[in-house]
Amino acid sequence: MNLSKKTRLVVAVAVPALLFTAACGSDDSSGSDKGTKAAAVVSQVTGGFGEKPTIKVPSGAKAPASIAVKTLVQGKGAAVKKGDYVRLDFSGMAMKDNRDLGGTWAAQGPTRQQVVAKTGEQNPMLPPKVLDAVVGAKPGSRILVEGSAGDLVGQNLNPQSGIKESDGLVWAIDVVGAATAEAKAEAKGEMAEPQFGLQVQVPRQKPAEITIPKGQDAPDKLQQQVLIKGTGPVVEKGQGLIAQYTGVAWEDGKKFDSSWDHGGATAFQIGTGSVVKGWDQGLVGKKVGDRVLLVIPPKLAYGDSQGHELAEKSLVFVVDILGTV
Repeated sequence: MNLSKKTRLVVAVAVPALLFTAACGSDDSSGSDKGTKAAAVVSQVTGGFGEKPTIKVPSGAKAPASIAVKTLVQGKGAAVKKGDYVRLDFSGMAMKDNRDLGGTWAAQGPTRQQVVAKTGEQNPMLPPKVLDAVVGAKPGSRILVEGSAGDLVGQNLNPQSGIKESDGLVWAIDVVGAATAEAKAEAKGEMAEPQFGLQVQVPRQKPAEITIPKGQDAPDKLQQQVLIKGTGPVVEKGQGLIAQYTGVAWEDGKKFDSSWDHGGATAFQIGTGSVVKGWDQGLVGKKVGDRVLLVIPPKLAYGDSQGHELAEKSLVFVVDILGTV
C-alpha cells in the first residue's frame, strides 16, 4: 500500500478538470528556476494571506511566454528550499474560461484540508512546476503562478481535460508553513515494551518488524501506545506531520506499506480527515520525537471503503513523528 495513494484520502482538494495524469512521470519539471520569474503576470488577485483569493483575468489575456511567479504578500523567516516539506492553500483557474482547477478553500478553520507535500517530488494536487514555484518563498507568503499548460504541466497534461498546451493557467498559493527533515531520520531513545500482545523490533533505517500474537483477536477499539517519548512540540490538528511509518494487518501479520519502502520520511496533514480516522485520533496530541504504536479497527481505517483490499482488516502501525509543518 502506498500512503500517498491509499492512506491519504484528500478528496477536498481534487482537481475538477482532471488537469494532469495521476501517474505522472518526469517531464524535466525540476528545471532551473532562473528566468522563470522574469515574465510579468497578467492576472489580479484580491484577498489577503489566509483568506480565500479571488482571481481575475483580464478579457482576452493570454499565458505569458514563460512561467511567471509574483510574490503578492511577503512572508517572514527562512525561505523554502528544494526538498523542504510545505503546507499550502491554493486556488487555481484556467485563464480562457475561468474554469476552476481546484483548491483548498471549500472549508474554513483548522479542519480545512490543505496540501502537504515535499518540493521536488510529485504531488497529486499540484503540477510539479507549480509546487516548486514556492521554492524561495517564505512562510506567510502568497504567490501568483502563471504560465501555459504546456510549460506548467508538460507531457502530463491530460487530453481529457479539454485544456490545450497553449492555454493559460493561474494559481494563487499561500505558503502556510515549511520544514526540513532528513529522509532517513527516525525516533531515538529507549523503547518501551509493546502492549496488546504485540512484539515490535525496529531495525535502524528499515521498516519496523511487527509480530501479531497468535490466536488473539484484534481489539475492537483504537489502541495507542507511545513506545519512545519525544521532547518536541505537541502535534496540533491541521498541521502537516512528517513521519516514518510501517503498517501491517492484524489478521495475517503482513506488511502492506512502509515509508522506508518509498524513500523514507513522508508528510501528511493530520486531524482533518486527510488520512484514516485512526491516525487522526491517535497522532494529534502526541509530541515530535514520539514513536507511536497504533492498533486501528476497520471502522477507523478502511471499513467504509467498499472494495478496498484492507476494508475488513485491523491495521497496526508504528509511526515515528519527525516534525510538523
